[in-house]
Amino acid sequence: MGRTNPTFRDRLRRIENEWQAFRRGLRTDDQSHFDQVFDDAMAHAAAAGYQNPVDPWQALFLAVIIEQQRRLTAIERQLEKTKEPEAGE
Repeated sequence: MGRTNPTFRDRLRRIENEWQAFRRGLRTDDQSHFDQVFDDAMAHAAAAGYQNPVDPWQALFLAVIIEQQRRLTAIERQLEKTKEPEAGE
């Protein structure tokens, strides 16, 4: 039987493992942010696998950007809810 290509999840885990020395070099507070980046990317692994990019970094970056945008949109919605009507309205 021929070899199968590694899944995006496998490729992402490999990248995360390759960067563990970098993670250890981060401040303790930042290590959780490092972990969150990879959790965010893993949340979009199905879409990345469907795209099957040659370079997994592209899918990783796009997944993280999508998650950042999701958080930003949620914060903007919360802010809009807390805004008080201006005087005279």
